Amino acid sequence: MNFGTDLLTETLELQDFYLARKRIEPYTQKTPLVYSKKLSQQLNANIYLKYEHFHESGSFKYRGALNSLNNLTEAQKQKGVITFSTGNHGYALALAAKKLNIRAIVCVSKNVPRAKTDRMVDLGTELEIYGNSQDEAEARCYELAKSEGFMIIPPFDHLDIIAGQGTTALEIIEDLPTTTDVIAGLSGGGLVSGIGAVMKKINPKIGVIGISMEHGAAMHESLKQGRPTIVDEPFSLADSLLGGIGDNNQYTFNFVKQYMDYSILISEEHIKMGMAYLYKEHKIAVEGAAAVGVGALLNNKVPVKEGANVVVIISGSNVDLDAHYEAVRAYLD
Repeated sequence: MNFGTDLLTETLELQDFYLARKRIEPYTQKTPLVYSKKLSQQLNANIYLKYEHFHESGSFKYRGALNSLNNLTEAQKQKGVITFSTGNHGYALALAAKKLNIRAIVCVSKNVPRAKTDRMVDLGTELEIYGNSQDEAEARCYELAKSEGFMIIPPFDHLDIIAGQGTTALEIIEDLPTTTDVIAGLSGGGLVSGIGAVMKKINPKIGVIGISMEHGAAMHESLKQGRPTIVDEPFSLADSLLGGIGDNNQYTFNFVKQYMDYSILISEEHIKMGMAYLYKEHKIAVEGAAAVGVGALLNNKVPVKEGANVVVIISGSNVDLDAHYEAVRAYLD
């Protein structure tokens, strides 16, 4: 699905992404860009995997969390922060807050997998479990922020979050200046917004493709409808891609509309295939949301030109290993 573009009322310049990288450098590391030989041979192109699951938090979300917290005033840090999350942002924010000695509260819905909530509890996170969707967890977050005076750090719809996630693209260009396309999971749009903004400012011809699961793809449906749209959140192996984009979305809806070339949906079976392929060929166990790009390529959902230099974002590894095995065992023989 292709989307038209509108001018953004607020945007980020390349300088903002370099400033974000400067803020997060003391706390994180550059992640590897790994050549996928077998997938490259299969597609007659050069396919690279950006290992964002190598972050200490287990996902790319650490970038945005660190940038946001390091850009707060001292007075804001003293108040403490609060967020809502499908798991990865919550853990990343809690971990970053612990390093910076800032109080953090995370609101999650009852649908967030226990593997993710357990990690937050083990970290000592103040966890608020509320409702059956991210929209309901978000409402609880705003309620607590208003009553307790916490600073809200949303999971995606925030300029500091977008700038932090966009530092991924700076690393990609440094390692592979001839990048032709980037494929990333599409949820609330923070990652695609940041990567898309950087890539299009460097070279408008670089393709930016967003991948979501077939059911519960809020940003995909919102772009289709032309406005933020609420969708049901059924079970998906790509649970990190579930969640609404917010009725009053300020940034990511327009950023994604401006900078993403197109969005596609893939089935749960294709997500399983992506997870299994990454385990078999690259020896990494990743969550469903991290495997959507590979799943799409394996099933020819994304057209790839001969000789293209394609980067696929491997977004996170916060997955229960028993659940991972159940998802991929049919493909491991």
